[in-house]
Amino acid sequence: MQIDLSVRNVTKKFQEFTAVDSVSFEVEKGRFFSILGPSGCGKTTLLRMIAGLTEPSSGTIEIRGESMIGIPPNKRPVNLIFQHLALFPMMKVGENIAFGLQRRGENKTVIKKKVQAILERVDLLGFENKKIDQLSGGQKQRVAIARCLVLEPAVLLLDEPLGALDLKLREQMKVELKKLQAKVGTTFVYITHDQSEALVMSDSVAVMNHGEFEQIDTPQNLYNKPKTPFVAQFVGDNNAWSGRVRQCNESTIEVETVDGFIFSTKVKETLQPGTEVDLFLRPEAMLIQPDPNISNLNRFEVVVKSILFDGANSQLLANPLNADTELLIALPQNRQYDYIQVNDKIEIGWDEESGICFPRK
Repeated sequence: MQIDLSVRNVTKKFQEFTAVDSVSFEVEKGRFFSILGPSGCGKTTLLRMIAGLTEPSSGTIEIRGESMIGIPPNKRPVNLIFQHLALFPMMKVGENIAFGLQRRGENKTVIKKKVQAILERVDLLGFENKKIDQLSGGQKQRVAIARCLVLEPAVLLLDEPLGALDLKLREQMKVELKKLQAKVGTTFVYITHDQSEALVMSDSVAVMNHGEFEQIDTPQNLYNKPKTPFVAQFVGDNNAWSGRVRQCNESTIEVETVDGFIFSTKVKETLQPGTEVDLFLRPEAMLIQPDPNISNLNRFEVVVKSILFDGANSQLLANPLNADTELLIALPQNRQYDYIQVNDKIEIGWDEESGICFPRK
C-alpha cells in the first residue's frame, strides 16, 4: 500500500513552548485521516508544517516518499482548506475552480475540461456560471474542495472546514464529505475538535493532547477501547469515578470509589490492592431498572435530577443516593421510559465488562 504522507518525530518549539512534541504517523493513499483534539493542543501547527507554512524544529515530513523539508508551500503536492473558505466573491464558481490552473499557465481548453470533470465529481455540474453568493453553505464547501482537487494534490489538508456552518448543515456535510472523499479517492488529512466529525468520517483518528498523540486508532477502537484516561474522557460521553483497588482476582478488580460505592470491573493489566484508579463508564452501558435475575451487574440507586430530551440521544441526569456525583444515563429507544419523572428513585445496573479502568497518574 502506497504511503501518501509520512511524519516522523516532528517537533515544533516556539522559544520555550513545545507546540508539537515528537509526533509520528503515516497515512496510506486514499484514506481519510483525522487529528482530533481540544483547542491549543497543537493540531493546527502540525497541519501548517505539513502544508509548508511553518518549518518544524526537528523531524521529517515526506509526501509520497519525497522529503518536504525546505520545500515552499507552493511547491508541495498538498492543498489546504481553512474554516473560512476564502472563495473569491467576485468570481463565478467555474472561475474560482480554474484559478489555480490559470496560475500554473495551463491551456484554456485543458482548464475547461478539468473544471467540468471536477464539477461532476463534486455533484455541481451546471453550477460553473453561478455566483458564490447564490450558493448554500454546503455548495460553497464543495466549490472550495473542488478548487483544491482540480490541482490533483497528493494530500488534501482540511483545517476545521465545517466550523463556520450551522449545526444541521454541519451534520449533513459530515456525510457529504465522507461520501465525496470515497468518490474522489484523494487522501484527506482533517483536523477538528469535534469528536463526532472525526468518528463519523474517518478511517483512522489520532487523538492529540498537549502536542502529543495519545492514541491512533479506528473510530470504533477509540470509543470502545481507549488507551488513556484523556481519550476515554474526550471521545464520547463518559461517567467517571475515582477510587482505590480493594482486591484483584485475575482479570477482575473490585474498586471502592471515593463516594463509597464498591464496583467490580474487568481490567487488562494486573492492578495491586491500594492502587488509585479512575473508572469510566459510557452512558449507554448503564441499564435502567435491570432484570433482578441478571448476574455480574453492579447495582445502585440514583435520584433523577433532569430528563435531557434529544430524540434518539435522550439521557437522564442523575445523582447516586447520598452522593454528589453527576451521572449521564442513556435512554434506549427500544423501550419506553415515559414513566420516569424528575426526583424519582430508580435502580441502575452495569456489567463488569463495561467499565474502563486506568491507574491514576
